Amino acid sequence: MQVDRADMAEAAAADMAHVLVFPIPAQGHLNSFLHFSTGLLRAGLHVTFLHTVHNLRRLGAAAREAAAASPRLRFLSVPDGLPENDPRDAGGIPRLLEGLHTTGGPAYRDLLASLRRAGGTADGFPPVTCVVADGVMPFAWAIAEELGVPAIAYRTVSACSVLAYLSVPKLIELGELPFPEGGNLDEPIRGVPGMEGFLRRRDLPVQCRSLTDTYQDPLLETVVAATVQSRKARALMLNTTASLERASLAHLAREMRDVFAVGPLHAMSPAPAAATSLWRHDDGCLAWLDGQAERSVVYISLGSLTVISHEQFTEFLHGLVAVGYPFLWVLRPDMLGVSQGAALKEAVAAAGEGRSCVVPWVPQRDVLRHRAVGCFLTHAGWNSTVEGVVEGVPMVCWPFFVDQQINSRFVGAVWRNGLDMKDVCERDVVEGTVRVAMESSEVRRTARSLAEQVERDVGDGGSSALEFKRLVSFIRELSSTSAAEPDLSSE
Repeated sequence: MQVDRADMAEAAAADMAHVLVFPIPAQGHLNSFLHFSTGLLRAGLHVTFLHTVHNLRRLGAAAREAAAASPRLRFLSVPDGLPENDPRDAGGIPRLLEGLHTTGGPAYRDLLASLRRAGGTADGFPPVTCVVADGVMPFAWAIAEELGVPAIAYRTVSACSVLAYLSVPKLIELGELPFPEGGNLDEPIRGVPGMEGFLRRRDLPVQCRSLTDTYQDPLLETVVAATVQSRKARALMLNTTASLERASLAHLAREMRDVFAVGPLHAMSPAPAAATSLWRHDDGCLAWLDGQAERSVVYISLGSLTVISHEQFTEFLHGLVAVGYPFLWVLRPDMLGVSQGAALKEAVAAAGEGRSCVVPWVPQRDVLRHRAVGCFLTHAGWNSTVEGVVEGVPMVCWPFFVDQQINSRFVGAVWRNGLDMKDVCERDVVEGTVRVAMESSEVRRTARSLAEQVERDVGDGGSSALEFKRLVSFIRELSSTSAAEPDLSSE
């Protein structure tokens, strides 16, 4: 009978598991964290999703509706330390991370301390028992551990890019970084384990190119330091699958306390698109796609942070028109600056009547699974990459920064489900590369085969599905221990 009581107590503690998730406030990270949160909710856990004040205000009714749909989900916020009119663009990421640390950090500590004691609000949530924080914010899991809350680091990028960041100190030691001035970017890189046969200088994060013996790029320095510190977290979680990144995961497992490969999460536990998006979707693009022939449309989206010059826009446009297929092009309002309005008119006129659809934002997963889409011209951000992989859509990769350079190399040289067009923006190259992606039966066959393998990974008994169950069990175990430990926040 005593054993039964013990089992019941353990089950009750598991049911009270309450995870606070804390992403950096960028669109791709928010998407990935909300898919993860949806999986936790389905497993019966409570979730507090920590936004910044700025983003929670921007999401508005969509966040309120998502929370109302699940009694075990709530959204709270901390300041990011930036003025309200700050653009929060790609160039300002180091400033944003610093603001989150210096201004958001103390607010987060106070909030977590209150949530650690009794849920922190009157909505019936149990105390927070575990934190899953963005892997580029080591202060978040350090504060959690100081307060007696076990913490897991979640990197929303590819395993191969995490391994590359982790290898930067070794690359410097080996003399592979910094690159020599004027050096050939196609020279091989030997110091990232498992990638010796195909990785080139140009495939490392683009910030590596600016390094000198006297200059350290602030974003690269921050991400490398955070990656190294991930060794201290209880575990490292990645939105990937063993079939895509087996070698990189094996190398990371030797460096971390534990590694969970639980993706692609959007295929296992999709969150409502409206609840994750900082931009309003243009659903009219789906009606436009309905009127197009099967696999006849080129879909172009360069993500939530990429900016391009008008010259680059013009080269893309002429290449797309020359290849002759209709296209759906996502041009965010902040992507081209003052020339945006003229660019939209130029694109529509150049393509011809009914041959183009240019919109500020789309429900991307719905677009990629549409029968009319024939290829995806992408910045190779990790969310977009795995969304393209899941739908079996051939890709053309034009990476912008951070992990995107290495992702595009894997698409072109390892998985071969697309082509890598990095560092080139010329109309003839755009035309030729898109044509191959649209017309090559080999690329399409490889993309479809990869999609079928990932479908097995996320299905019942697949590697990612089993890893997610293991992760939930790990969180429940941590939560049970956390709930039994004294509250350290008042000491």
